[in-house]
Amino acid sequence: MTPVVKYFEIPVTDLDRAAAFYEAVLLVSLERGEIDGNQMAFFPSDPNSAGAGGALAKGDSYTPGKQGCRIYFAVSNIDSTLERAIAAGGTILYPKTSIGDLGFVAEFEDSEGNCIALHSAA
Repeated sequence: MTPVVKYFEIPVTDLDRAAAFYEAVLLVSLERGEIDGNQMAFFPSDPNSAGAGGALAKGDSYTPGKQGCRIYFAVSNIDSTLERAIAAGGTILYPKTSIGDLGFVAEFEDSEGNCIALHSAA
C-alpha cells in the first residue's frame, strides 16, 4: 500500500528559533529555502522512500497553533526526545503513553505554539 501523505508544513512565526528547536529535538539539520515568497526550513527526506517530507513554513498564510492536524514524528526513543524538547524550550502536552502493540505516543508544544506528536515502536 502506498502512503497517501507526501508532504507537510508546520507553521512558524520565527523561522530561526523554530529551526534551532527542531534541530535540537530531532537531531537533524534543516535546509533553508523559499517557496512562493514563504520562508522554509526543510526536514531531511528521501523522495524514493515511503515517508513524507516536510518543512517549517513562515509566511502570511501560516499561523502556529495547537488546533488542527497532528503530525507524528517517528523516533527511536520518546523519553530522550521529550527531554531534548524541554531543554529546547518546549513543554510536554501529553506524556509518553502506551498504545498497546502499536508502541508509544507523546505530544509536546514546540517553540512556536504547535502541538507535535511523537511515536516509537518501543
